[in-house]
Amino acid sequence: MTTDRDLKVKRRAAAHPDRPGERCAAPKGIWVPIINQRRCEAKTDCVIVCPNDVFEVRRIDPEDFQALGPFARLRVRMHGGRMAYAPGADQCAACGLCVVACPQRAITLQRSDAG
Repeated sequence: MTTDRDLKVKRRAAAHPDRPGERCAAPKGIWVPIINQRRCEAKTDCVIVCPNDVFEVRRIDPEDFQALGPFARLRVRMHGGRMAYAPGADQCAACGLCVVACPQRAITLQRSDAG
């Protein structure tokens, strides 16, 4: 079910003038989203805007939590112990919507070694 918030997030991201990437024109797997776990607040905007189901927000993996500094651990706890992950990164078509939708600017696009 699409909410009003979801529609606003999608419209804002699609119209953003600084949207990087290739506007969903890249072959899948050439670009991958990189999530800065020190910045992510699990707000789900990346999940909402991604047309290729690249992202999920779920409980942070214990090893990822341990790798964070004290401030970032506190932030994760404040946001329910959740974090964005990109299990479908190989399906990324570099539209850049996730980059501009993330309120914390925690996502960047990077060319894949495989691509």
